[in-house]
Order: sequence, then structure tokens, then C-alpha cells
Amino acid sequence: MKTGVPRRTFCKVAGMTAAAGWLGAEAAEAAPLSMLKGAAIAMDGRELSDAEVRLEMRWSGDTCRPIVRNTGVKPVALREVRLFTWEHELPAETWVYGEAFQMLTQTVGTLGSLREIGMGEQAHYRIPGPKDAAVITSLLTLSPPGRPHMMLAYTSCHRFIGRFYVRQKTIEAVVDTEGLTLEPGQSFDLEGMAVMTGLRRETLLSALAQMLNRSHPHTTFRPVPTGWCSWYCFARQVTAKNVIANLDEIQKKLPSLKYIQIDDGYQRAMGDWFEPGRGFEGGVKEVLREIKSRGLEPAIWVAPFIAEGKSTVLREHPEWFVKDATGKPMPAATVSFTGWGGGDWYSLDGTNPEVQRHFEDIFRRMREEWGCSYFKLDANFWGAIHGGYFHDPKATRIEAYRRGMEAVRRGAKDSFLLGCNHPIWPSLGLVDGSRSSGDISRRWTSVSKCMEETMYRNWQNGTLWWNDPDAVVLQDRPDAPMKGVLTAEELRFHATAVFASGGMVLSGDDLTTIPEERLSMLRKLLPPTGAAAVFDDASTLEVGRVRLKDGERVCVFNRSEAAKKIEVPLKRKASLEEIWSGESLGTHERKFIAEVSAHGGLLLKLKEA
Repeated sequence: MKTGVPRRTFCKVAGMTAAAGWLGAEAAEAAPLSMLKGAAIAMDGRELSDAEVRLEMRWSGDTCRPIVRNTGVKPVALREVRLFTWEHELPAETWVYGEAFQMLTQTVGTLGSLREIGMGEQAHYRIPGPKDAAVITSLLTLSPPGRPHMMLAYTSCHRFIGRFYVRQKTIEAVVDTEGLTLEPGQSFDLEGMAVMTGLRRETLLSALAQMLNRSHPHTTFRPVPTGWCSWYCFARQVTAKNVIANLDEIQKKLPSLKYIQIDDGYQRAMGDWFEPGRGFEGGVKEVLREIKSRGLEPAIWVAPFIAEGKSTVLREHPEWFVKDATGKPMPAATVSFTGWGGGDWYSLDGTNPEVQRHFEDIFRRMREEWGCSYFKLDANFWGAIHGGYFHDPKATRIEAYRRGMEAVRRGAKDSFLLGCNHPIWPSLGLVDGSRSSGDISRRWTSVSKCMEETMYRNWQNGTLWWNDPDAVVLQDRPDAPMKGVLTAEELRFHATAVFASGGMVLSGDDLTTIPEERLSMLRKLLPPTGAAAVFDDASTLEVGRVRLKDGERVCVFNRSEAAKKIEVPLKRKASLEEIWSGESLGTHERKFIAEVSAHGGLLLKLKEA
């Protein structure tokens, strides 16, 4: 069965309006929609015929709802459903951006030279996929030189995850059906898809956000959260004394930091959230009550889907965990990354009703007894772990994760839920905030990487959730824990990136020892604007614009190893001020040439002259 879709066919099939020169003049003679042909794939890799399993692609304009139906007389286990294979002729210079299953991976570059930023999904998380292709999940944008942008995206994630296998000359759209059995006469409603082209990439992403919100309705949490996080100054060595000392400083100097978040380290073991660690021998509850008594909001870190091998919950309730083929709790290391902190992690099974009640109880107690109104949910990826066996054998890993998260929400009620190390599309409609980068550290390589990761996700901020660009770290820490030092230029770059995110602002410094000039930088980030920068060129991430009620801000970044002159086009005559230094840069018309140090960043305030 031929499943390839020639490039001249693809435009009309997907309901796109092709701009002149995008796909060539022959696009005007494109074949009708019915020419698109996909296939269901059996567990042994065999393409199933229409007499066995039929794929229906129900297009309406730029969007499609695929349905797969067993038309035969035998049950069929499906590995995946290939929606189409596009045999394109895009140039190798076409700029590419691709999302991933979990938040710590993204794919960028050109068709001729793609690279992963963050943790590799196949190398690190060992998520299965073809070795001869770049595996992109949920969202793929293509920007060929001098031509309109193109977006291929899945517009929902209720049960299945959609992927794209990108090769030099083909792009496959595939839905992972995880080996589920399709009975005779039964159908699976696969996730929605959109295929669009346009002159502005941001317009396409905005349209996608609207479609995702229709599929996964949610209420935007307001205002954008601010606060302090213990991890980036104390790590697992945090104590009650550390928290109270920083609480004192926040009350005196930065009362707008609303949420005081105790991170990993307060618990005895992963999974045993009510058994205190050594730094909180009297229990964490008293510290949280003290935070509340001072008019601020207690916040806590929890990794609900995991437990360590030494945990009480694993010992007392092994039936609550995702199983291996022998029926025993499956160590995460069997199929994926084992987890940090030297722990041998196990995944709680969100399809098990007892686990759901367990999650509800944890978060209800933390909400009602501890007073927490903000939860940083870490290691959520393990709630959607692959390769195991669930309590509900008909559930996918997407359903396992979503059922678990729905239980978390029932317990946490109206609290702010931040997803971290989470599966991105499966979290739609379930979290209020989404970590947009890997962990920050006080090193240039980390600051630069976190900026890149977050800026590519700016379109999500304030639409799907609030982005969390990770903590603001403005303090030199030459000694452990969390040691590192940034130059003055790198600090301005980092602070400018946080501003450009438009998202959450949490300090990660020990505020008992931070210099006053660094506190001044932090104050300039408060309150968060809620508006993320839109970049003139997403492939370079050099000039980003934030439109606010009192005028435009321009974020200028130099990630290179040498000083650089960067042109900032101006629509109208304007006076410029550099916010970090307070320096007036004069009045300019049509353009401003910014001289930016290596590893440097500028935050410009424009005022019409």
C-alpha cells in the first residue's frame, strides 16, 4: 500500500492556501483531499489493509479529525497509525522547530542540520522511536527561506500522543496507539491535527493556542505568580532555619514575592511526603504556618508520581505501582532514566482508583492542614512512563497521567499547579504553570540554554498557562551548594531573558546575603508583565519585542563569544532608555544599532518622540 503524499498533493489535501512559490506552481493542480492515504500499523510493523483497519481523515479547512476503525473480523493490536507521509522538496536550509513529549527536550536547526537542546528523548529518557529520523512530538514548524511559514500540530491530547518523524526528504505524521487492541467494529478517535501556512509564524502559533484551549478548556490563574524558591541556594540541604531567615528578608525588602516555596529536601524519601527529612525534624507544617501568619503564601514541591525504593509507600502498597511483565513494580531504570538523587524510582499508576484517592488525600491535606496554595509538581514525566503495565489494561500512558493529575487537582482545589519535568501536551488543561526550560544554574552555558528553551515557548505564556523560566539567580555563589558565578553581562542577559518570558518570577537566591545592587535588578522584574516577547527572527533570538500599555520594550540578546552590533528596526521615531543601567540612549529613527557585549543582554524602553 502506498502511503506517501507527493508535495504537489499535500497542499490541497491539508486544506492549505499555498502562497506563490511555497510549493511550486503545480500546487494549483493539486489532487483532491481523498488522495491522502495513511495506514494503521500492526505490532509487527505490517501495514494493515482497509479490509482489516480503515483510517478516515475527516478534514475541515486546515484541521482534521482522524478516526481508525476495525473493519475486519479479528481483534488487532495497533502499534501506531501513520496519518500520512509527505514527500517534500523543502530546501535543506529550512529552519525547523519541534516540541517534544516532555518539557526537557526541543529540536531546532535546519532540515539539513537538526539538533536537540536539553535532554535527548531517545538517549536520556529512552522513549522509543525510529533511529533514522528526528522524532518531534505535537508541534512542528517549518520556515523555508523567503517563503511562508508552515505549522503541523496536534490540537488535542486526551488519549494519544501525536508525533512527526522528520527525515531529509519526508515527514511522517504518526499517532502512537501503544499496542492497544482494536476490536471488530470498534473505532479509536485519534487526536485532532492542524496544518497551516502563513506569513507570520506567531500568527500560526496563536491559532494553535486557541485550538488547544478549545480542546482543553481552563481558567487562567491570576495574577502571574511571584515568589522565592529554596532549591537554587540550598538544594536538598535546606533547613527550616534557612526558610525563616529568607522569609524575614522578603518581608522587609521584597514583600511582592508572594509564594514562599520549599523545594526538594523537606521529606525523608521520595513518595513519603509527610515524613520529615533531617532539616525539618519538627515537621515542615510549622514553617508553612509561619509563612502564612506573615501574610505570604506557603508553597511546596511534590513529585506525586514517583517513589524511591526505600520509601514506605512502595513497601506498604506495591500494588499501586506500574508493573513489569512479571507483575512486580517496575523500576524506572528498566525502560527510562532512573531519576536523580541516586534514587531507584518507581512510578505510581494513575489508572488505579486507590492511587487516585491517595493523590487526592495528599493534596487535600497539604492544602487544608498545611495551608499550601501553590504546588510545584516535579518528575511528572514518570506518570506517563512507557513500557509498563497499568491497572487499567485499556488505558494509554496519556490517560494514566491525566487521571492522576485530575486527582491531584481535586485535592489541591483552586491552588496554583506548576508542571515541571512534565509531558507537555498531556498536561493541557491540567496545570496553571509550565516550566519552560531545564534547571537554571549560575553558569553561562545554563543561562544561555535556558533562555533559548524558554523563548521558543513564549507563545504558550498567558495562553495555555504561565511559563516558568525557572528561578532568577543574581547572586554569586562560589561555594557549594548550587555554586557558580555569572559576569555582569551574563546577569543582564539572564534578567532580560526572564523579563522576555513574560512569565513567573521566583527568586532563587539566599536573600540574607545578596548585594543591594542585585536586589535592585530583581525589583525591576516585579511585578511580571504577563506579556512574552515576540522575536523579529525566531531562528536567531536576537531582538524580541514586548508590547505593554505604557509602550514597547525591546529585549536584545548576544549569545556569541564576541561583542556584536545588533540592528533594532524602529517603526517610528523614539527615545530609548536601557532599563538595567538607567542610561538614556538618545532619540532614534528607523533603527537603533545596539552594541552588545559577548554574553550580554539589553532591555530597552521605547518612548515615542
